[in-house]
Amino acid sequence: MFAGKKILVGVTGGIAAYKAAEVVSRLRKLNIEVHVAMTKSAAEFIAPLTLQSLSANPVYVDLFDEPKLWNVEHIALAEHVDAVIVAPATANILAKMATGIADDFLSTVLLATRAPIYAAPAMNHAMYHHPATQENLTRLKERGIKIIGPGTGFQACGTEGDGRMSEAVEIVETITQLFSKSECLKGKRALVTAGGTQEPLDPVRYLGNRSSGRMGYAVAQALQEAGAETILVSAPTDLPAPHGVSRMSVQTALEMYDAVLANFPNMDVIVKAAAVADYRPATRAEQKIKKDGTNRTIELVPNPDILAELGRRKTSQVLIGFAAETENLLVNAQEKMHRKNVNLLVANDVTKPGAGFGSPTNTVSFLFPDGRRIDFPQMSKLEVARNLVGEIANLLGDCNKGVK
Repeated sequence: MFAGKKILVGVTGGIAAYKAAEVVSRLRKLNIEVHVAMTKSAAEFIAPLTLQSLSANPVYVDLFDEPKLWNVEHIALAEHVDAVIVAPATANILAKMATGIADDFLSTVLLATRAPIYAAPAMNHAMYHHPATQENLTRLKERGIKIIGPGTGFQACGTEGDGRMSEAVEIVETITQLFSKSECLKGKRALVTAGGTQEPLDPVRYLGNRSSGRMGYAVAQALQEAGAETILVSAPTDLPAPHGVSRMSVQTALEMYDAVLANFPNMDVIVKAAAVADYRPATRAEQKIKKDGTNRTIELVPNPDILAELGRRKTSQVLIGFAAETENLLVNAQEKMHRKNVNLLVANDVTKPGAGFGSPTNTVSFLFPDGRRIDFPQMSKLEVARNLVGEIANLLGDCNKGVK
């Protein structure tokens, strides 16, 4: 998706400069061409050689170095890239950007480029809230510069509060949205399920699972980015609905079943990413069940299989399922793919580090009924979702014909 794109990563002198290494690495894994420009103070925190090795390109530090290519390098680089991210963005560089100061390589490129600019502030809590910094941020936003973060937490100076640089995953996801916008699925309607359903035992307790909903929400965002009119049927979660996505909130498997089946006939794409409870209590106590020291037996009855029902009913719709397994991943996933009659199944082993419930990352394989399989390395769930949307577009063929 991102092949041929070029991004300049600007690194300035703060303790968070070490995070720039992960930003560069993640961009490179997306097949983006990465260039790095550092301030001299940044080089005191992280070696240029580190970023040169990760980016596979020379690192620019001194405005007056002998050119690596025969041109006016800061101008050539400014015109060459598709986007610029300054991470970390110290109070000093934000002030320079706001006032147009260009006294080193990075600040000169920032003044010369017409590419979209992103900045990830990183500084002490008090510095971030100083009126001068806030005025500079306001001025930059008014000029169209995108500000990412900052985050909140413990800081290197020993204080706690906002001012921490956002994590690399969030930074890369934000920047790549610039390249992910497309009209590929314009005119299409998509429905995504997300989160873990809750099956009440009494007014206080319920049977549930560990799903955070992150994967389903990422898929909804990626579909919306591609132009699809997207409905998100969500079990309880603390996540905000992606911008432009219509959310329907449900609690139980039966409620999700009704919501999905009611909307199914009008959909072009259905992605079943929710962790739906297979069983529910046969009866729900009207009042809170009191502890009396005795054993209790809960009778469970099966919930309807939403994905299987969609597989039986589908005509021309593209149906995507998920398989979260703890053993025999490929065997179990392939059996599920054929049994549920899906067009593509996303399989992952939730016991792997960085691939389980609640994690911001995932490691998945795409399985197809014709025997094809695409294995992906660990990546953010939004990156997984964008790759999935690319396959959905392939399955739809000409996806600009509009709604059926």
